Amino acid sequence: MDFKSDIARFATRFLAVASLCLGLLDAGRLLGVTGGTTSPLTALGAVGFTLLAVVAVARLFAAVGLWLQVHWGLLLLGLTLAVEIVLYLSGSTAIAMSLTAFIFKTVLMLATILLVAFAALAARRRAFE
Repeated sequence: MDFKSDIARFATRFLAVASLCLGLLDAGRLLGVTGGTTSPLTALGAVGFTLLAVVAVARLFAAVGLWLQVHWGLLLLGLTLAVEIVLYLSGSTAIAMSLTAFIFKTVLMLATILLVAFAALAARRRAFE
């Protein structure tokens, strides 16, 4: 991947901050910061809790990878977003999100795909020069 252009660097850093925020919000849900008095394990169930923990950790690692501008950061972010969107659309009870969260995560997924395409195109163009 080629993140040498200013647009790609800015987009990568923006996605890193968004991934960090999403990962921290998920970690907060796991710790019970937003759930009130109910335990997150009982509120989410064992499968939902485990899935949310894996997604939260993967997003935090993706944020680090994106900030360092390496390709596995984009891969991790895209993978976590794809899993979450597919599970939500399939009607799984393990993933619960609002409509605005769904739209935001879909836009982030599209931005991730566009950044991969842009970086691959820039690398291919640079190889032919």
